[in-house]
Amino acid sequence: MDVSIIETSSLGDRSYLISAGTVGVVVDPQRDIDRVLTLAQDRGVRITHVLETHIHNDYVTGGLELSRTVGAEYAVPTGDDVGYQRRAVGDGDVIDAGPIQLQVMHTPGHTHHHVSYVLRETTGGIRGVFTGGSMLFGTTGRTDLLGKAHTRELTHAQYHSVRRLADELPADTKIYPTHGFGSFCAATPAAGDSSTVGEQRTTNPALTQDEQSYVDELIAGLSEYPAYYAHMGVINTKGPAPVDLSLPKLVDPDELRRRIAAGEWVVDLRERTAFAAGHLGGTLGFELSDSFVTYLGWLYQWGAPLTLIGENEDQVADARRELVRIGIDDLTGAAIGEIHTLVAGTELRSYRVADFPALTEALHEKDITVLDVRQRNEYDSSHIGGAINIPLHELLGRMSELPTGEVWVHCASGYRASVAASMIDRPDRTTVLINDDYENSKGTRGIGVPAQR
Repeated sequence: MDVSIIETSSLGDRSYLISAGTVGVVVDPQRDIDRVLTLAQDRGVRITHVLETHIHNDYVTGGLELSRTVGAEYAVPTGDDVGYQRRAVGDGDVIDAGPIQLQVMHTPGHTHHHVSYVLRETTGGIRGVFTGGSMLFGTTGRTDLLGKAHTRELTHAQYHSVRRLADELPADTKIYPTHGFGSFCAATPAAGDSSTVGEQRTTNPALTQDEQSYVDELIAGLSEYPAYYAHMGVINTKGPAPVDLSLPKLVDPDELRRRIAAGEWVVDLRERTAFAAGHLGGTLGFELSDSFVTYLGWLYQWGAPLTLIGENEDQVADARRELVRIGIDDLTGAAIGEIHTLVAGTELRSYRVADFPALTEALHEKDITVLDVRQRNEYDSSHIGGAINIPLHELLGRMSELPTGEVWVHCASGYRASVAASMIDRPDRTTVLINDDYENSKGTRGIGVPAQR
């Protein structure tokens, strides 16, 4: 028996293919199911079952389409009122896939109906457990995604679910979580790349703290999460449409300029320093990296026309794949080529890229504004004295708070700052992108000043 990991690093999630002989079972697949189908073919297995641990809030599932494509049984936790045929599974049920046996364990907390799947050998031994958003590596799934009215109840439930897993499973049971690799579905950042139940007994807060301490600390530590999460549960409950990974329609430079002038979303996928060196005024810079889909999805006005600018077809195709994972399907076009070929008679805009030592010098030499686009908890922990804190996801609605003149913008590593710089760049403002790790700001004036709120 083999468990293969299908990593989706941009969303901080993992899907799994369990294979034994010629039989395959898939757990929590992402929407781009071609990756799963290719892996199953490489393993020489036929997928007979597709399992969901819960109705996902951070991505559009590929489970429904995958099950239909390969003719597999589709298992979804009982209690979720979905708009498609599936096998509703609850506590104690067994998924019988011949050489692969999985027992369902109700583990509420991340959602009300969340389940884990215990992987058993045909001899009865336990190989592992697929924990979805329950027991993660050194943390647990967050409990506030269904609304504040449910958070405290679900947090208590999460505590007991993780304890149940630890009580009922052997110490050497391998843990296979869906979330916790950078996903905002984790209550706090996860630690490590693999773990066992025994290791979690000494490191997981649900297993090292008393119930009330766990509940209070988890709720107090919950940070904000991407706005697009509001759409994922709805799509997954209704049943996602089949995925479309085809390239969007190509648009010429004149049409591109028309869309920019109309105030449409036109997103440049190039590397952040390339964007800073030369870009079309009115476009937004979202470098195509692991952070791309989270932050574009967070800021994007759901349903608005969206055009991509890419250096080549592969770049646009990769962005398309990332976007369909969160349900952004209707791209209105793409412009492809070297940026100077897309200007349509206009001038490219640019701004400076600097680091924190350069900021220190600038603060001593002239009157500038420092814009910190990290989340409030990051700012409260440590910040540059006098900096304005506007979290990136609030920036569109708070532009009026920014002065004209010279604005230096930073975050923790440069990505969020690069998006913000592209948003605030305009003719009456001098924008400077600090493309640097915040750790390098220790010598900057006023570092470590506690927030005054």
